Amino acid sequence: MKNLKKTRRIQILAVAGGALVLSTLLIGYGMRDGINFFRAPSQIIAEPPAAGEVFRLGGLVEEGTLVRGQGEAITFKVTDGGASVPVTFTGVLPDLFGEGKGMVGTGAMVDGVFVAREILAKHDENYMPKEVTEALKEQGVYRDPAQPEG
Repeated sequence: MKNLKKTRRIQILAVAGGALVLSTLLIGYGMRDGINFFRAPSQIIAEPPAAGEVFRLGGLVEEGTLVRGQGEAITFKVTDGGASVPVTFTGVLPDLFGEGKGMVGTGAMVDGVFVAREILAKHDENYMPKEVTEALKEQGVYRDPAQPEG
């Protein structure tokens, strides 16, 4: 009888362990496209991403680089003060998108150009995504929008 209980416990633990491994694999498989790492332009220049790797690029839209092409095609450069990365996007930009404003784009590098499939812009005059703020602070070019210039 004692041996039967021990065998039953081992079977239950084995089934529970197998279920845990299976659920972890299913969660990982389901999130394979949902995990995008954030990078600043300086990080992209220092360590170029793998071909086809989807990631988020954030920084400030560089002044004088925003060019609207035919139809919905837009090109511009994103900077963190240390480096600039050319970006191309086809679609409708958010209303608050503009030069000198913070943005985060999701996409991949193709021949040295970040091809964005989604662009997010800050949603009010003082907000900037946390990752962008941290990257700008690392470069020493962050300016608090709440503080007057002077």
